[in-house]
Amino acid sequence: MRIAAALVLVPLALGAAYAGGMFWTALVTVVAVGLYLEWLMVVGEVRTVSVGTAGAVAIAVAGICCAFGLVDFAVVVLGIGLLVVGGLAAGRRLWVVAGFVYASAAELASVLVRLDASEGWHALVLALLVVWASDIGGYVAGRGIGGPKLAPRISPNKTWAGAIGGFAASLVAATGWSLSGAGGLLAMLALAAGLSVVSQLGDLAESAVKRHFGVKDSSHIIPGHGGLLDRLDGYVAAIVFAAIVGLLRGGLDGVGRGLLVW
Repeated sequence: MRIAAALVLVPLALGAAYAGGMFWTALVTVVAVGLYLEWLMVVGEVRTVSVGTAGAVAIAVAGICCAFGLVDFAVVVLGIGLLVVGGLAAGRRLWVVAGFVYASAAELASVLVRLDASEGWHALVLALLVVWASDIGGYVAGRGIGGPKLAPRISPNKTWAGAIGGFAASLVAATGWSLSGAGGLLAMLALAAGLSVVSQLGDLAESAVKRHFGVKDSSHIIPGHGGLLDRLDGYVAAIVFAAIVGLLRGGLDGVGRGLLVW
């Protein structure tokens, strides 16, 4: 089931990423809404309909703004949404707000990285490849080698061998993407190294939240994989990190260049 789901989801993600524009933004927006609602399920606040509805609407409207290139308006909408969600949350307000920020950051970061007309595609695919390679390499090395646990209190199945294997696999993926003409090798390797570490930390952070609330899977929406949070925790951390680095170096319209051109 895991392989079958991947064979559907990977081409979908890459196809939307390649098309960019409204196609990528639409996919990102739907996923961001799902991330937010799953977060509410994990923290036990999904039954507060007003909180779920307000946050989902804000994320959706922000996505529409992004689809028309109005990223500044999207930021304003998400800011208003944050205030409304925080005001409506009756319990666990900080957790609810954190979930909204998490989903909103994933949405904006994904849009910003792809927005760059010259390097957005290359930068986005690099992030995707690094996250996928880290997951696969970590799984193979962790199962094949085993050894000392990485963070047994947070995620009992993760090992140091898996973390190192995932890191090494991400470097291999970045090398392959660079050799295809996507960018300079040294810049790709340095970026892949950072993205892999951040991705694995994001995975651990999501596991810590689920463990805190006694939840095993955020949902069962993806056969064999669990929920969106379970599948995209590493991606969210990596893409937000990538967007911040690219934004600082390349500006709002040059996030991709800021990541790949050093």
